[in-house]
Parts: sequence; structure tokens; C-alpha cells
Amino acid sequence: MRLIDFKMERQGLLKPGDKVKISEGVLPQSYYYTVDPSLAMSANFLFRERLKSREGIVRDIEEKPGGFYVKVEFDEDEPV
Repeated sequence: MRLIDFKMERQGLLKPGDKVKISEGVLPQSYYYTVDPSLAMSANFLFRERLKSREGIVRDIEEKPGGFYVKVEFDEDEPV
């Protein structure tokens, strides 16, 4: 299992237990992930940290001064 944080700008778009689909974006030296349809976005990941799975389960949502952070669990043992 792998947990990744995604930043969500508005409250109430997702809730714990939701099954989500993830799309992958490519930058020159990294990848980033978006919870579809553009509900939340991850930080950038190095090539060796690339996600294997494109579906996950929302486990927790935390409100912080910078916004809402969604923890999504993926069913994979190691990053690519």
C-alpha cells in the first residue's frame, strides 16, 4: 500500500471512502498526478517514484492553513 497527499482547493469535493481515478502528467524531469476530474493535485514525483496504479481510495482529508489535503491509498508495494 502507498499513501499520497493531494491538495484540494475547496472543501467537500471528496470524502473518505471515495474511490478515485488518477491521471498522470509529465514534466521534463518528473511526474504529477491529478484526481479526476481535476479535484486535487499531487506534488511532483521523480521518475523512480512513479505510481503504478491509476485508482485509489480516499483515506483521510485534513484541513491546513494552505488548503485541504487528501490522503489517497494505492494498492502497490513499491514505486516504479
